[in-house]
Parts: sequence; structure tokens; C-alpha cells
Amino acid sequence: MNGKTIVLGVIGADVHAVGNQILNYAFTDAGFNVVNLGVMVSQEEFIEAAIESAADAIVVSSLYGHGELDCQGLRDKCDEAGLGGILLYVGGNIVVGKQPFEEVEARFKNMGFDRVFGPGTTPEAGIEALKEDLRVI
Repeated sequence: MNGKTIVLGVIGADVHAVGNQILNYAFTDAGFNVVNLGVMVSQEEFIEAAIESAADAIVVSSLYGHGELDCQGLRDKCDEAGLGGILLYVGGNIVVGKQPFEEVEARFKNMGFDRVFGPGTTPEAGIEALKEDLRVI
């Protein structure tokens, strides 16, 4: 264990569980304490779990294309709940249709996400980013 806790889940009405389990195993294997909320997770559930577990990061997954809508306002709600500065990651098939990733990334960063991962990103990329951002050696 590296002493860092992350809250993981699939946001909104999305029921895609396979990717969530892959990330759960990969992050756990990398030494993170993972609070896995599963699928169909609301913003409020992410925030409550982050507060209860004193999480260092929230990792939001979405595969059904509506992640942009589901994630709007999450940073503000985190700040209001006393989680100012918590790392916010999002990844998967997070928008409808094929859009240039640079534009998608910019929109999510404008919403307050620290890192944005597109479709097909390996779990290792997320692990390396978490280790860098959380200063895990």
C-alpha cells in the first residue's frame, strides 16, 4: 500500500462494469486503497465516499457517451463539500460521437478535472498519472 486512497466509479446512468473492475484491480495492484462504488454512481455518492474515506482522488469512468453531461458541476460540488483541491480524473468514452480529443480534454479541464483520459487508455497510464500527481514514489 502506498497510503493513498482513491474513489472509483462509473458516473450517471452508465452500467458498464467491466472497465470499472479492470481499473479496480489495476489500481489496487499498484498499491492504492480503492473505494469502488461500482456503476450508476451520482456526483453526491462520489463526494460522500471521498469525505468518508479521506480520499486523495476521485476517478470517474464513463463509457456510454454522456460523461460530459454527468460530470458538469462536480468540481464545484467538491469544493462546496470541503474537498477543494481533491484530484479529479475522468476517462473512457466520455462524449457522444467522434470529437477531437484535444477539444474534449479542454472542456473537461475547464470543468475542473485535473486529468482526462480518452477511450482505449491503459490502466497503467492512469496509475502513472496518479503516482505523479499524488507524489507516490
